[in-house]
Amino acid sequence: GLVLGVYSSEKDDGAAQLTSAGDAFDRLVSGKLRALLSLCGPPLKKGKTRIFHGLHQDFPSVAVVGLGKKNAGINEQENWNEGKENIRTAVAVGCRQIQDLEIPCVEVDPCGDAQAAAEGAVLGLHEYNELKQKKKPVVTPQLHGSAESEAWQKGVIYADGQNLARYLMEAPANYITPIKFAEHIEQKLRSFSNVKVHIRQESWITAQEMGAFLSVAKGSAEPPIFLEIHYLGSANTDDSPLVFVGKGVTFDSGGISLKPSSGMDAMRADMGGAATVCSAIVTAAALNLPLNIIGLAPLCENMPSGKANKPGDVVRAKNGKTIQVDNTDAEGRLLLADALCYAHNFNARAIVNAATLTGAMDVALGSAATGVFTNSSWLWTHLYEASILTGDRVWRMPLFEHYTKQVTDCPLADVSNIGKYSRAGGACTAAAFLKEFVTASHWAHLDIAGVMSNKDEVPYLRKGMAGRPTRTLVEFAARLSQDSHN
Repeated sequence: GLVLGVYSSEKDDGAAQLTSAGDAFDRLVSGKLRALLSLCGPPLKKGKTRIFHGLHQDFPSVAVVGLGKKNAGINEQENWNEGKENIRTAVAVGCRQIQDLEIPCVEVDPCGDAQAAAEGAVLGLHEYNELKQKKKPVVTPQLHGSAESEAWQKGVIYADGQNLARYLMEAPANYITPIKFAEHIEQKLRSFSNVKVHIRQESWITAQEMGAFLSVAKGSAEPPIFLEIHYLGSANTDDSPLVFVGKGVTFDSGGISLKPSSGMDAMRADMGGAATVCSAIVTAAALNLPLNIIGLAPLCENMPSGKANKPGDVVRAKNGKTIQVDNTDAEGRLLLADALCYAHNFNARAIVNAATLTGAMDVALGSAATGVFTNSSWLWTHLYEASILTGDRVWRMPLFEHYTKQVTDCPLADVSNIGKYSRAGGACTAAAFLKEFVTASHWAHLDIAGVMSNKDEVPYLRKGMAGRPTRTLVEFAARLSQDSHN
């Protein structure tokens, strides 16, 4: 199969404006492609597709996809590069059409941006069907022509990284337990000589005095794991690392503050923070990025049992602060509190944590963007600029003292794990809670609860767990590595 792009017509004559690859193919078939497109009615709209059969013996089926305006670039209103998003969407649609025809291989027009085209193809075809007997036919996308093979390969690596996060998040919680998660990531990193993976057991966690993390884990029969990854990509292994921290609750029942049963199965993806940061490090290693990254993922389940945290219990975090657990379903911040304390051991250039932390974040932004709370404008700028390129957007949220007061005004302990006005500004009070465990001057907290899954909002992702914002984290790390070189 072949996927070719066509731009929406600038002029009124409605003549199809093909990409350079489309033009070359049209010459190969003596102008038949253009002729067929003009016979087929109005010009193709953005993201729409037409299939032609029998045009050329090498390509029995050709999907022509609408790319929108030719010179679409950065859209200030949308905070993304519209041209790149159009390519990702169009290519994904075209590749799925070829898959529906059960054709095992598809060549993809680079459409002027081979990286975006590769991302669209690889992300668009991904589907979790490990446990089904009937599977969709596997389609292997490859670049049409050879001009942009390096950019294409980079796009494949970026998309594979996000697909790894999607795989981990989508898999059932009895398949991806804390230890299975850690072993899966270790196996992905085994071939890299500059990566060390430490799978820390409960005895180590106890010795580290991570009382907040352990208090969540004790409700489950699954033992907790603290996953620690060291990627040494910099020429100088002593360079200050970028530290990624990810919330790794492999299933979240809410604990004693039990969640409603409707939709609880989606809480298998409550380790989305750990999945995205670990996948970002796997991707950084595959790209051989020249910087040091440390990944930290506290992994456990949050379950109700005779040993579980009870509302009103007080636990002690690694830095000595006491926490009143007023709601056992606000558990992610307890794991992160200890992991963030530990992250300060590494003289980090920046600490970035990701977590499916609050339903309030989903209420605030929906699935349009990841909410970012940060004490550093430098860090915010890098994340924001990275997200414009990836189309996986971020939006800055407030870290006001206003919210801090609501978590530190606590009857029994230093801080409460929920704000005293309960539902008001829930994403903001969660961020204020985390800030109590951070002294680093460059720290960002990404609340990814709203972007955890995809119904149809991102057209180049199928329905299911989204693995967002893995590519934005990778692009951010890549920009940081360029920064240190300049």
